[in-house]
Amino acid sequence: MSTPSGAPAVPQIPEAVHRRRWAILVVLMFSLLIVVLDNSILNVAVKTIASPSPTGLGATQSELEWAINSYTLVFAGLLFTAGLLGDRLGRKKVLLFGITLFGIGSALAAMSGSPGQLITWRALMGFGAAFVMPATLAVLMNVFERDEQPKAIGIWAGSVGLGIAIGPITGGLLLEHFWWGSIFLVNVPVVVIALVAMVLLVPDSKDPKPGRLDPIGVVLSIIGLVLLVYGIIRGGELADFTDTSVLLPVIGGLVVLAGFVLHEKRSASPAIDISYFRKPAFSAAVAAIALVFFALMGVTFFSAFYMQSVRGWSALQSGLLILPLAVAQMIFAPRARLVVARFGARAVCTAGMLAVALGLAAFALFDADTPVWLMCAVFFVQGTGMAHVMPPVTVAVMQALPREKAGSGSAVNNTFRQVGGALGIAVLGSLLSAVYRGGIEDHLGGVPAAARGAAGESIEATLAVAERMGPSGTPLVAAAHDAFMSAMHVTAVGSAGVALLGTVVVALWLPGRESAGQPPAGEEAPAAAAGAER
Repeated sequence: MSTPSGAPAVPQIPEAVHRRRWAILVVLMFSLLIVVLDNSILNVAVKTIASPSPTGLGATQSELEWAINSYTLVFAGLLFTAGLLGDRLGRKKVLLFGITLFGIGSALAAMSGSPGQLITWRALMGFGAAFVMPATLAVLMNVFERDEQPKAIGIWAGSVGLGIAIGPITGGLLLEHFWWGSIFLVNVPVVVIALVAMVLLVPDSKDPKPGRLDPIGVVLSIIGLVLLVYGIIRGGELADFTDTSVLLPVIGGLVVLAGFVLHEKRSASPAIDISYFRKPAFSAAVAAIALVFFALMGVTFFSAFYMQSVRGWSALQSGLLILPLAVAQMIFAPRARLVVARFGARAVCTAGMLAVALGLAAFALFDADTPVWLMCAVFFVQGTGMAHVMPPVTVAVMQALPREKAGSGSAVNNTFRQVGGALGIAVLGSLLSAVYRGGIEDHLGGVPAAARGAAGESIEATLAVAERMGPSGTPLVAAAHDAFMSAMHVTAVGSAGVALLGTVVVALWLPGRESAGQPPAGEEAPAAAAGAER
């Protein structure tokens, strides 16, 4: 690739940092892995935590949901602010702070004596995680030269997929041999190792000219994101997005975020330069991130119930079945840059989104006897598609901003991913619940009146009632399986439709092969100089 006019002839990264860049990447992946892995671990432990003491905490369905959602709410609300603080205070400092807080929260969550305590400590874990995820990507951008960044980002993106996939496996193994708190306590030694490695290997860097602090922009971003994500989560809980308790926070969040955008456009020292969103490639990339996680998290949500409630597999077996998704990402994500170099980001991401849509649509054809090998093949196709979407779009976002603004770029990238994922679980989960409720209602005639309302909430609730009914509940089990399969098929089609929308977005607005080798607008070589304190 030719050097842009005016570019310096010498590398931007100090030689001492350049030599240990791959070791630094391993440390960053290690830190990122435990943050991503933790949420997927909890998903397989909800049944155990719902059990009465001493097996679990006796948590209700609502308490279980908030044990998951308290983490998501705090995490999503602080991502943008954490990225800005990394640029201003130093990414290594922010990373050390975040991983330490995450470890403390993990230890406290493991020792929780009530569902309320677990919800509180999960929120603390989300607070720490919000400072870890954007910092890892920001540090990466400041230890790799521009030509190596796509490869490093591919490996980084692969580690995200690995965390999502191996979480259920790790959780299943721990729950088979230890008490429920072990899924959190296991984080503590990993955090200690990560902290030592960070202190020894990771260089610090920050924006050398951050400008004045923008407290109004920071506060507006936090309030807007928290309100929006809370409304989305609440809508998923109620399976009704027209309820006042859903509409008010969603509309309020959107209004506040609109105010944030207007403030940033007028501010002399904005927290984020809104003009970047005028670039089609940048906007298409962040939209693709949100849409692919919207679709993926929705299908991850219902596939867990399909495998455990309908097929009767254990948490560990269900986790192992998702392993092909991780393997595909580990194989293809680091190599996606080679395909992009040959065919261009537009063609590669369009094909990748189509593969994701195909994998999601395949769930509409699954039944209670679908062969395991076919399910593994579908997950592999999904993982392959994601491996050819996430690295190119992440590169497009990160390389559109100057290197010194890496924290802001990473925050935008991860905020859209988190909001898209939360929206996917809420919207597609609501669709699943609504269709299931419609399919099971006619079969609840034999259920005692006091339990009829709860029995129709989910397949787990129906199966629990059927078990208490004894032999007379056997027909209800079959009806629950049939109703769930119908609901899953509808939801799978909805997920695939979202992925197809993402396909259209990247096909229209991502750059083609001709512009793949050019530096993104606004990323001239002089602006790329790192503001590092190494």
